[in-house]
Order: sequence, then C-alpha cells, then structure tokens
Amino acid sequence: MPATMKELGVDRLSAEERLALMHEIWDSLTNEPGRTFLTEAQRRELDRRLAEHESEPENVIPWEQVKAEALARFQS
Repeated sequence: MPATMKELGVDRLSAEERLALMHEIWDSLTNEPGRTFLTEAQRRELDRRLAEHESEPENVIPWEQVKAEALARFQS
C-alpha cells in the first residue's frame, strides 16, 4: 500500500511547501523517459491536430487575439 501524507509528514508542511513538493514530484514523473500520461484518445487527438497544423501551417490564430478574447469573456 502506498505511503500516506501523514506517514510521510507531508501534512505538517505549509500550503506553499506542499505545492512546491507537488511540483517537484510532478516534474520527476514527466522527466522519466518513455513515460506518457495520455490516453489513446488524447494521443489520437494530438496526432490529428498536429497533422492539421502541418497541412495548413498558416491557418493559426495569433496569441494576442486568443488572449484578448479570453480576457473579454471574464470581464463581462
């Protein structure tokens, strides 16, 4: 059975310390060669989007436009 937060003493850390630890653990997982955390459906969707972009690389929306539209949604 995996160790618990209490057994590891994580519950005694401040919120900031737990957040930093969480990031450190996450980074350690994502740095493992050959490890992915995608479902097959997610992988297919990423492949589809990449193929679409490669076939029409000029068909993009500038970041400034995306950001402005997102901010406008939250300001109304």
